[in-house]
Amino acid sequence: MKIQSIAVAFFLLAHLFQCLPGMAQQAQSYDFPQPVDTRSRFIKVQEKKTWTFGTVQASNQFDGARLNDFSKKNDSTFVATISPENKPVNASPWYAFKILSAVPRDINLEIYYTEAEHRYSPKVSRDGKQWEALDPSRVRTLKGERVQLSLSLGPDTLWVAAQEVVSSTDVRNWCWQLILQPNVRYGIAGKSSLGRDIPFLDIGRDSVEGQDMIILLSRQHPPEVTGFMALQAFMDALLADSPLANAFRQKYRILVFPLMNPDGVDLGHWRHNAGGVDLNRDWAYYYQPETRQVADYVVQTARERKNQVILGLDFHSTKYDVYYTCAETNQQIPGFKDYWLQGIAESIPDYRPRVEPFEIEQPISKSWFLLQFGAEGITFEIGDDTDREFIKIKGRTAAIEMMQLLIFRK
Repeated sequence: MKIQSIAVAFFLLAHLFQCLPGMAQQAQSYDFPQPVDTRSRFIKVQEKKTWTFGTVQASNQFDGARLNDFSKKNDSTFVATISPENKPVNASPWYAFKILSAVPRDINLEIYYTEAEHRYSPKVSRDGKQWEALDPSRVRTLKGERVQLSLSLGPDTLWVAAQEVVSSTDVRNWCWQLILQPNVRYGIAGKSSLGRDIPFLDIGRDSVEGQDMIILLSRQHPPEVTGFMALQAFMDALLADSPLANAFRQKYRILVFPLMNPDGVDLGHWRHNAGGVDLNRDWAYYYQPETRQVADYVVQTARERKNQVILGLDFHSTKYDVYYTCAETNQQIPGFKDYWLQGIAESIPDYRPRVEPFEIEQPISKSWFLLQFGAEGITFEIGDDTDREFIKIKGRTAAIEMMQLLIFRK
């Protein structure tokens, strides 16, 4: 009850500030019960290079790669060393590299993690676009921090990665495909620490004031590709040429930030941005340019167009499918999360959503939505190994259930 009272007080205070001249152009700062220091810290940038041992070559020279070292152990075994950008860091040991042999041969490849144990089931590709899981019979876990892959190499490049590689260029190209549809606009909210674009999509009737607004976020954490896949499926349903979706886009404004951390994504980071910080702990004082610019843009554009933010969904990945919700009650759409999750469960046969509510403790996006706007904030987590077709079903169903719940809201 005390935490809920604090949330309500923050919400009322934020709206008081918005009534004062010049005070609503920036997102408000908050003192969370469990603060996190998100000032920039040192990162070690991996050296981009190609390693050659006889006929075998390995390379990290592409966006999204992570290969810190490559060495030969014996005639048939090679070692790929994987290290994080800095530490401490979440145990999300991303790896991605290209490998080939001038003559066909089989090798054993040990992946050695310097700061974590093995987590991600290997994916392979021949073109960096179409991916499949490496046959489990070719994967053998060694002691804790090592895993051994059996690979058949040839002159054609084999891509090996923790998950499907989706770079900032891939996200931008996806956005450009979406803006071919009516009432979808592309923009740049700002620049990352290293000058990369932070893109957004603005969906709905242009220049219409007073609409309620929904915010979608993704890729705060670089390896969390399955969360981005869920966002893509969510967008497919949201932009469908159906009576429900067409009516919803007329009624609401939707802002989508699909690539919150472009530097971390392209640098192959385990977790952090180029400032060495977890962006999803920076929603209190916005020390990092990515969170500062996105938060300010949402606040500013909502004020200019007289939009009220009612819902924020942040798409992530973890070891299993789960919805992280706020234990506190939002002021804009009370009861939404319960009806929404119930609708998802009833629409997907033999599926029961896993829900874990949390009180407002750390400066993460779902808490920020509640404190800044009195909006519902939900972290939409997809498992690392969740079936890719099921991800599409979950993403589309989540969007449809959201639209059905909100379309008749006054």
